[in-house]
Amino acid sequence: MSMLTPPGMGGKYRITGDKYPRMRRPRGRRRIVLAIIASTAAVGLIGWGTLQLIDVFTGGDKASAASPAPDCDRKASASAEASQTRSKPKPLPKPGQITVNVFNATPRGGLAKDTADELKKRGFAIGKVGNATKAFDKKVKGTGILLGARSATGTALPVLGTQLAGAEHRTDGRKGGEVDLILGDKFRNLAKKKDADTALAQLAKPAPTPTPSGKKNC
Repeated sequence: MSMLTPPGMGGKYRITGDKYPRMRRPRGRRRIVLAIIASTAAVGLIGWGTLQLIDVFTGGDKASAASPAPDCDRKASASAEASQTRSKPKPLPKPGQITVNVFNATPRGGLAKDTADELKKRGFAIGKVGNATKAFDKKVKGTGILLGARSATGTALPVLGTQLAGAEHRTDGRKGGEVDLILGDKFRNLAKKKDADTALAQLAKPAPTPTPSGKKNC
């Protein structure tokens, strides 16, 4: 009896020889475990790839674009307020608040007086009336020049400009609110009162606020 045989056991339970039998783990179980791990990894890769393809073909940024970040909302609101501020026109003076000096820079006599009388009928206040100074006498080739302080650029000058189409607008260093109308060689008459009133009404209308369009990046 071999030393490997437990006491009291014999027959078919007897172990003969001087070596232990080798006990090996079944290979089938290891293959099953490896197959499960490989299948799990493959399924994960396939799922990740599917999500990437969905983002490519459907546009993954659409959801984020539909709900802008708070910073984008604040910037859009500030931009809208700035646009509204820019669209507000400066308050325009009424003709009676504008004092006009009428000067004749042409060889034709009485032109300044007749023009001043017509402007007075249209509600303008009249200041000095006479011949133009040497700086402008017989040197104004167009219909006329409207001359005033820089502060009159968006106020008195455009209002007076509605009465004489094509007049050139200029500014100088004066401090007062009076403006000069210097009649040039091409001057014939003031604009028709109906046309001048229409132009004045259009001038008083606020500029339309531009409507934003398209996608904006923050």
